[in-house]
Amino acid sequence: MPGMALHTKYAAWTVVLIFSLLASGCGLPGSGPSRATIDKYPESEKNTTGITVVAVDASIARQLQDSLQKSMFSSVFSGNALGNYSVGPGDILEVTVWESPPGTLFNNPGSEIATTQAAMAPMRFPEQQINSDGSISVPFAGYIPVRGLTLRQIEEEIYKRLQGKANDPQVLARLVKNTTSTVTVVGEVTTNTIVPLTPKRERVLDILAAAGGPKQPVNKVMIQLTRADKVHALPLKTIITDNRENLVMEPGDILTALYQPNSFIALGATGKNTEVEYEATGLTLIQALARASGVQDSRADAQGVFIFRFEPADSLAWPTPPTIVTPEKTVPVIYTVNLRDPATFFAAQSFPIKDKDVLYVSNSPAADTMKFLDMVTSVLSPSATSLSYIRNFSRGPW
Repeated sequence: MPGMALHTKYAAWTVVLIFSLLASGCGLPGSGPSRATIDKYPESEKNTTGITVVAVDASIARQLQDSLQKSMFSSVFSGNALGNYSVGPGDILEVTVWESPPGTLFNNPGSEIATTQAAMAPMRFPEQQINSDGSISVPFAGYIPVRGLTLRQIEEEIYKRLQGKANDPQVLARLVKNTTSTVTVVGEVTTNTIVPLTPKRERVLDILAAAGGPKQPVNKVMIQLTRADKVHALPLKTIITDNRENLVMEPGDILTALYQPNSFIALGATGKNTEVEYEATGLTLIQALARASGVQDSRADAQGVFIFRFEPADSLAWPTPPTIVTPEKTVPVIYTVNLRDPATFFAAQSFPIKDKDVLYVSNSPAADTMKFLDMVTSVLSPSATSLSYIRNFSRGPW
């Protein structure tokens, strides 16, 4: 019949058109690249971006875990002295001097008994603030530069200058007010404040406690330490559980409590496509997959799980030398994960997810085939419906 022939011809030409579009590179609808595309990416002649592709296994996971140790406070700030406690301009000192009998430099002479008692009495000089040039003045000792000296060193310097002037002098220097040996603590703490250091050698947790502690849950707080030209952050829980990271504070340190949840983005054939926040204490790949509601059985390629990341250049012994390293010393890398391999599940339990990672699961080839068949079916179905209508019409009610 003419109607049937017309619709059959229309369906055929539509199927041909679909094949032509696919052959021209338009491709099937999808949420991202296929596994085959990424697997061929390093060898592609068009790969001019320098992206490195690395397969995740136990060795890679172990290397990344080891690289995390390099980012600990104890490693980043290992070159700094511990607990220096010195004075500087603005601090207020009090100096006291004793003389052995019959010392008379700081006491008026009189009777033998009076002289003995006076000599044994301390001579306490008025409190004085260290000058902007870092010096103080002591009678008979002159101007003494004390910037950067400890109290013990100040006592020794005054003692040297009084030799030959006072009779066996004994010197005591006391810090009345500390304005320079301090640590500043700001951020998500109860009180943003400046905490003076003492010879006790306060540590990170001491300073946080003095500021009233964090306002947010411990497992969601990062502590950033700024010391000289170095800035680094570490989860608060790590500092609490590992005493090596509870560093002794140095004058001028800045502690910042950050409530800035880490997150990764889940895309493709995962249970949900979303940005997933996680605790400052960290997350593993297997936990990330679980928080993204796993992979979709109906469309996911279990061999096509990928993590897109800018990785620090010194994190891995790269299988092949990276062709591009960013100015921040990071390497654009795609980690490939094969969930068909049972051993991968062990590696995934230690593979660390990092802030701003992109977790992508590609569609399986079977899912793409089903998409194509659905497209063909959607084209042929109207033709079949029209054919059925024509047959029924030809029979007629008559």
